[in-house]
Amino acid sequence: RHRPSHFMAGKSVAILCPNVVNPYYATLVQSVQDAAAWHDYDTMVFPTYRDAAVEARLLRALSAASVGGIVFCAMPLCPAQAELANRETPVVVIGDRDASLNLDTVELNNHNAGVLVARYLIGLGHRSVACIATPLNRDNPARLRRLEGLRDVFRESCPEGRFLVRTCTITPEQERGDLNIEHRTGYTLARRCLAERDITAFVAVNDMVAYGVLDALVREGYRVPEDFSLCGFDNVTSSGYQRIQLTSVENYTFNHGKSAFNLLLERIEGGLNNREDQPINRVEYRSRLIVRGSTGKPRSGGL
Repeated sequence: RHRPSHFMAGKSVAILCPNVVNPYYATLVQSVQDAAAWHDYDTMVFPTYRDAAVEARLLRALSAASVGGIVFCAMPLCPAQAELANRETPVVVIGDRDASLNLDTVELNNHNAGVLVARYLIGLGHRSVACIATPLNRDNPARLRRLEGLRDVFRESCPEGRFLVRTCTITPEQERGDLNIEHRTGYTLARRCLAERDITAFVAVNDMVAYGVLDALVREGYRVPEDFSLCGFDNVTSSGYQRIQLTSVENYTFNHGKSAFNLLLERIEGGLNNREDQPINRVEYRSRLIVRGSTGKPRSGGL
C-alpha cells in the first residue's frame, strides 16, 4: 500500500525497450526489475517498437515526472534528447559500444560477436553462408555491427567464399501488431534463400529469427545440421530447449540488466549536483559462442 508514494518520491525506474515479445528484451527487463526490487525500487516498462516519435514523447513525459531514473534496453533512437533528459533524471543505456554517447552504458561488442560466429563457421569448412536479418539500418546498430563482424572475417579469412545478406523492412506498426514478426521474417527470407543452391549455413541476426529459419528448413524437408548449419545471437533460454538446439552467442543478458540498474543507482544516490563532475561509466561484457546441435561441417554433396 506504500508503493504509490514511491513513484512520487522518485523510488521508481522507467525501462524503455523495443518490445517485450523477444525473450532477449524480456530478460533484460526482468533483470533490471530484479536488481531494482533489492533496493525497494518500483519499475515501469514502456515498449517503443523502435518508433523515434514514441521514444521522444516518453522522454519528455518521464523528464517531467518524478521517476528516479531511466534504463534503455537498446541504443536510444533520440540520443541528444536522452542526454538532455540525463541532466535532470539519470539515464543508463544497455547497447552496443558507442563512444559518442555521453551516457553511462552497459556495452556489448556486437562486432566481436559476429567475428566469433564467422570464425567458427569458416573453421567448420563453410564457404557459402546466408545472413538473415530484420531491418539493417542506423536505428538498429547492434544488427549492423554483427553483420560487419561477419563480413570482416569472411573478407579477410575467406575471400573466395560467398556471404549473402537478406533483410526486410519492418515498420513500428508491424512490430507492434505482429507478435511473430521476427519468426516470420526468418521463415520467409530463408525460403527465398533456398534457391541459392551453394549455401551450406545460415546465420540469423538473433535467435527468434533463427527459429523462423529452422522451421522453414524443416518444412522444406531439410536436415539441420546435415544439410544446413544454423547460428543465432543472444542465446535466449529457449535456444537450449529446442528439438534441434541452437548454436548461439551468449551475451550474459541477465547480468546486463543488473549492471545497468547498479550504474543508475550510483547516479541516483550521487545526487543531481554531483552528476556533471562524475566520469561516464562504461561496462562491457564479452560474448561467448555456445555450440549446440544446429551446426556441423558442410554437406559433402548436393541437395
